[in-house]
Amino acid sequence: MKHLFKTAVRGLVLFTTLQTSTLLAAAPVASGADHNHLLIEQSIEQKSEVTWKQVPTRTITASDVNFAYRELGKHHGGTPVVLLTHLAAVLDNWDPRIIDSLAARHHVIAFDNRGIGATSGSPSNSMEQMADDAITFINAMGFEKVDLLGFSLGGMVAQELVLKQPQLVRKIVLAGTGPAGGEGISAVAGVTFYDMLRGAFTGQDAKQFLFFTRTPSGIQAGKAFLERLKERTEGRDKEISVSAFFAQLEALHLWGQKAPADLSVIQQPVLVVNGDDDRMVPTVNTYDLARRLPNSRLVIYPDAGHGGIFQFHADFVRSTLDFLGR
Repeated sequence: MKHLFKTAVRGLVLFTTLQTSTLLAAAPVASGADHNHLLIEQSIEQKSEVTWKQVPTRTITASDVNFAYRELGKHHGGTPVVLLTHLAAVLDNWDPRIIDSLAARHHVIAFDNRGIGATSGSPSNSMEQMADDAITFINAMGFEKVDLLGFSLGGMVAQELVLKQPQLVRKIVLAGTGPAGGEGISAVAGVTFYDMLRGAFTGQDAKQFLFFTRTPSGIQAGKAFLERLKERTEGRDKEISVSAFFAQLEALHLWGQKAPADLSVIQQPVLVVNGDDDRMVPTVNTYDLARRLPNSRLVIYPDAGHGGIFQFHADFVRSTLDFLGR
């Protein structure tokens, strides 16, 4: 029975991947948030000819792993901002509005961790291993100190990373994430599979259900976000493999069962962000993080879910730029 369940889930994952690829031909959906973001996009075009849509994917080798990464805004200098992404995500799952806007002022790097997307090696199945892999990548890039932006699973990796190597981190942004042992985190797999089924039966991307509320504004924001993810049409990353997806689910389950860490030792400034109705990593965890981190700032977006930073991307960029610039 267990083997049958895994086989069915693998088939569902592959179906969802194919479905997402098929939707690439859909017509764009306009959004008010995108319209409000026009000025900063024009500023980006004036400052740089390369955006997230065109930036090449490069590789760097460390510890026998070929890490795939993309980099923008290197000419700004300063502390690099390293991005750590969510469950089942590869490079093309980052919102181009967020990346381009941050890169208009900062050196920004996104990468696939070991065994994910175009990066070689076997995928890690714990947050501790993922943090070690991220440290390996950061060291290989020659960065002595970085800022971290971790979303969802990436925010958990960021917590482990700063606990392991506090001298490596200047500031942290934690979005849609929670602490070890946090409420509902060990149940992420169940929520994910349920919404994958909802997506499959309704012909929609599962992220529409996982990341956004089912209110009119949430549904519109989800559609706009999914269209933005399709803007890059050439040189796209490899989709996550089924084995890597299951390794990440195992890591999430272990994180949810893990004893709480002493977050009071994290002295770095931390921006903690989420929507007020996160189904994947319940928002109560966001409040918990903000309470336990001694130097934190909390932002909660109304009528927003797990993908609140994508729904309110213009405001999130402003808050993040202000936070990093202080």
